[in-house]
Amino acid sequence: MTVADGGARAARFIDVHYHSGPDAYVRRRTATSAGAGYAAHGGWVVLKNHLGSTAAQAWEARQHGLPVSGSIVLNDLAGGFDPRAVEQAVIQHGEDSGLRLVVHLPTVTGRGHRSRLARTPSHPLLADGLRPLTVTDDGGTLRPDVRELLRAARDLPVVVSTGHADGHEVRLLIEEAVRLDLPRLMLNQPANPMTGLTCKDLADLVGAEQVFTEQTALTHLLGYQPWPDLADVLTLLPRVVYSSDLGQPSQPDIAPWLAQSAQWFEQAGLTPQRVQEVTRDTPLAMLSL
Repeated sequence: MTVADGGARAARFIDVHYHSGPDAYVRRRTATSAGAGYAAHGGWVVLKNHLGSTAAQAWEARQHGLPVSGSIVLNDLAGGFDPRAVEQAVIQHGEDSGLRLVVHLPTVTGRGHRSRLARTPSHPLLADGLRPLTVTDDGGTLRPDVRELLRAARDLPVVVSTGHADGHEVRLLIEEAVRLDLPRLMLNQPANPMTGLTCKDLADLVGAEQVFTEQTALTHLLGYQPWPDLADVLTLLPRVVYSSDLGQPSQPDIAPWLAQSAQWFEQAGLTPQRVQEVTRDTPLAMLSL
């Protein structure tokens, strides 16, 4: 359950976005292997899975003393926007971690983007991909079941993530989250091509205290986000959560990612206090109950 038996609060850093298997694509590590890898570096990891929930895997890993918590991705295959899927995942996640479950809105949206990642589907049934799902209807407004899901999430120990919503949808989700007084909303890797929000865009969107911005390493590693924008996000925005979005066999493992991140922080001129803020303090504040 813990980092040196001190929980997430004892962690040196918290990565809120790491892909372990089984997932829609082949991954480098299992849940327990990922937990052991993060434990070796004094970290805590939140597992993510495009197929659905990692809540039970995270609970199992913690029973073996590993620093792991979980999430659910509300793609069509996992039940879409049915609040019962979220409630089930919350129950499976347990209460021993003292952390919120991350609830990602759909990551498979059917929009025209071809990933630069070299990826292998994990199962023959996934040869044609997953059925897409978006948070807006054909008229560009939030779907009623999305609004109902956000309303239900107010009373659950969760962080809602915008998933792979586009820029227009992110704005709608922020407006609805503020209107409903949703406790936590994380803008999921907004520099990715499907969302396309720059630091300048985000500066106008993240004023509300419950809105957090995730900055992933992968968006820069894949060339989707230029260095100046990455540096600006890391240095200028409030409530930034730095994560990896790794786990792919073709991308760096945990130790190389940490080393690369340290170089980026130095290059961007981050103070030690700001490094701790984006890698530990803000993720912990977002996830804490």
